[in-house]
Amino acid sequence: MVIAYVAAFACAACFGLATVLEGIGARRVASAPDAVDVRALARVATQVPYLLGLATDLLGWVLSLVALSMLPLFVVEAMIASAIGFTVLFAAVIDRVRPTSRQLWFVLAIAVGLVGLAATGASEAADRTPAAYTWAMCIALVVLAIAGLLVVRLVHGGVAAPLLGALAGLSFGGTALCGRAILGEFTLGDLRDPILYALALYGVLGIVLLTLALQRGSVTIATAWLFVAQTVVPSAIGLLVLGDRARDGLAGVAGASFVVTLVAVVGLTLVTPPME
Repeated sequence: MVIAYVAAFACAACFGLATVLEGIGARRVASAPDAVDVRALARVATQVPYLLGLATDLLGWVLSLVALSMLPLFVVEAMIASAIGFTVLFAAVIDRVRPTSRQLWFVLAIAVGLVGLAATGASEAADRTPAAYTWAMCIALVVLAIAGLLVVRLVHGGVAAPLLGALAGLSFGGTALCGRAILGEFTLGDLRDPILYALALYGVLGIVLLTLALQRGSVTIATAWLFVAQTVVPSAIGLLVLGDRARDGLAGVAGASFVVTLVAVVGLTLVTPPME
C-alpha cells in the first residue's frame, strides 16, 4: 500500500515537470489557429525540452499503473491532479518566480486533501471489467478525436486552450481506464485485445491535444481543465462501474477530501500567473 502511494506521488511530480518542459517546447513553434498543423507538431516533437517532457510523462504513466494496481481510481487520479502543484514549483524554479501566498495556501489545501484520500482509500486489486467495457472505450476514443478536431477548426481565441486541455484530460483519463482494465484481466494471450491499442491511441491523442492547447493559450489554464477532466470522469467511472470504494465508514471523508483536492487544484491554477 505504501508503495502505491509513493508511486502516485512520484507520478504527480513527473507529470508536473513534464507539463513545464512540454510547454517550453510547444511555445517555440508557431501553429495555425484553426487547423491541426501536422508540420508544426512535427517541429514541436524535435524540441529537446518537449522530448524530455514526453520521457518524463512516460515514467509517470508507468508509476501510475503501479498505483492503479493497488488503489481506487478516485484516489490515484486525485493524487495525479496534484501535479499542478509541482507544475507551479518547477515553473518557479525555471523562471525564478517565487510562489505567492495564495499559491502556497492552495498547495497546503491540496496536501490536506491528499492526506484525507490516503487515509480513506481502500487497498484493492484491479477487478475484471464488464464485457462491453472495451468497446465503450473504443467508441469514446473516436468521439474524443472528432471533438478535438471540431474545437481546433471552429473555436478560436482564449477558449480553445481550456477546451483542448479538457479533451486532453479525458484522453489521459482514458489511458488510466484502459490500464485499469489491463491490470484486471490481461494475460500474455491477450496481445490482440483492442484495449491495448486503445490505451496507446488514448495516450497519443492526449499528447496531441495537450500540445495544441499549449500552443493556443496559457499553460496553467489548459492544465487546470486537463486535471479536472482527468480526475472527475475516470473517478466517477471507477466508482460507478469498476467497483472502487473508500474504507468502510469513511466514504464521507473520502468525498470531502476529493472535493478539497480538486477545488484547490483549480484554485491554484487560476491564481498562478499564465506561463505564455
